[in-house]
Amino acid sequence: MTITIREANQEELGSIREQRVLAYKDHVHALPDEHWQALKQAISSEADQQPGVDLLVAELDGILAGSVALFPANTDAYEGYVDELDYPEIRVLAVSPEIRGQGVASALIDACMERAKAKGYRSIGLHTGDFMSGAIALYERYGFERVPQHDFEPADDGIIVKAFYRTI
Repeated sequence: MTITIREANQEELGSIREQRVLAYKDHVHALPDEHWQALKQAISSEADQQPGVDLLVAELDGILAGSVALFPANTDAYEGYVDELDYPEIRVLAVSPEIRGQGVASALIDACMERAKAKGYRSIGLHTGDFMSGAIALYERYGFERVPQHDFEPADDGIIVKAFYRTI
């Protein structure tokens, strides 16, 4: 089993977005339909094509297993919900449901931290829905700490998008 992290190719964008929806669909039962529809639209958007965004994919034995977008510091990664932050942000981390538990998410997080460090940053952040308990546990194992001053509630439905941060 070999995990390879590389830049995404333009022709993979459709597959990456479909994979994101499948990965996030695990949470549909925890969300009101309106919130799920908004989340589905956000993770399917072309936000990952903004200048400076690193869109990475993980291949596991030649299969597209997951992806992540690393947004540069001082960008509007959340369309006005959060002030521009002075560190890069991990966004839309997704792993195919049938491949989970094989280190793909960890490899993608490691790659984001390495890229941020190589670009001269000393910290990295991310946001995740409070309903994503598995993701939160993973991030906390990685040493990410809560920064509630950067939380937001995108749909006025009580579902909080929690902010995390760590030094690299």
